[in-house]
Amino acid sequence: MSRGYIFLVLFTVGFLNAKAQQTIQFSQYVFNGLAVNPAYAGYKEAWTGSMSYRMQWAGIDGAPRTATASFDGLTGNPGKKVGLGIIATNDRLGPQNTSAVYANYAYRLQLDAEDTRRLSFGIAFGATQYSVDGSKFIATDQGDGSIPVGNDSKLSPDFRFGVYYYTPKFYLGVSVIDLLSGITDKTTTTDSYTILKQVRHLYLTGGVMIPLTESLDLKPTFMIKEDFKGPTSLDLNSYLLISKKLWIGASWRTGVALWDKKNLQSGLDKSDAVSGIVEVYLSDRFRIGYSFDYTTSKLANYQQGSHEVSLSITFPGQRDRILSPRYF
Repeated sequence: MSRGYIFLVLFTVGFLNAKAQQTIQFSQYVFNGLAVNPAYAGYKEAWTGSMSYRMQWAGIDGAPRTATASFDGLTGNPGKKVGLGIIATNDRLGPQNTSAVYANYAYRLQLDAEDTRRLSFGIAFGATQYSVDGSKFIATDQGDGSIPVGNDSKLSPDFRFGVYYYTPKFYLGVSVIDLLSGITDKTTTTDSYTILKQVRHLYLTGGVMIPLTESLDLKPTFMIKEDFKGPTSLDLNSYLLISKKLWIGASWRTGVALWDKKNLQSGLDKSDAVSGIVEVYLSDRFRIGYSFDYTTSKLANYQQGSHEVSLSITFPGQRDRILSPRYF
């Protein structure tokens, strides 16, 4: 067993003692809002496909590998009131694999005559499959009955809920995901093996667009992720938009103490990572992005950072008309 895999196992054990299993992590969440809030469906008012892939903690065997693909847009409902979307995710961590698919529905209220302000309510229904591959374990005791032979899995239904408010220069969203998964943080398969599952998460996101010059804009954003058991996660991001084509940004991810959680271990690292992010609009319809995370916790000595790529494409429609730029 390599040093990287040993460390991953020790890190996971520490995570279990803290009673927290954080959901998927993306540094470029700002460019794929459907991943964290179903009320985002239809925000861009054009059918848009997005994909992301994250290779976390490069150099550690079995470290997280996460992929997501989404497609969302507006229906022909008068007043652009209904947004629909679908999102699929896959998250691998060592021997465990989590796959999910959600259908999203958003009802969008127009708040002014110019249609510059909207309040959207969204729900998503889907299912998550948790599986564990026993062949990827290296057992200390051969024949250990707690390790499955081959692959074992469990399918669980789930839903999400969110609210999203936006103007051309401001947005604020709140969502709760893994609502049914949050009933327990463990699931038992047909062969009585226990698999860790995601717990209920609350997301609070927001951002603002600040014009600096005719060709330069500043976009600070934040995301708070809370699972009510582990450390609260805070992402602070800042982007510069150059000539409406190139985003250059940086992000800082850390833990914050919103209240005293008695179940947490003492001495946990709060600082997690800093990120550099570049997004390029190759055309009005095609965007590609890359980010690199430098880990600032004690894990930094065991890996070579995290890499993430994303892209999105917007498809023309019969009424290809957007009243204001979509910066979020």
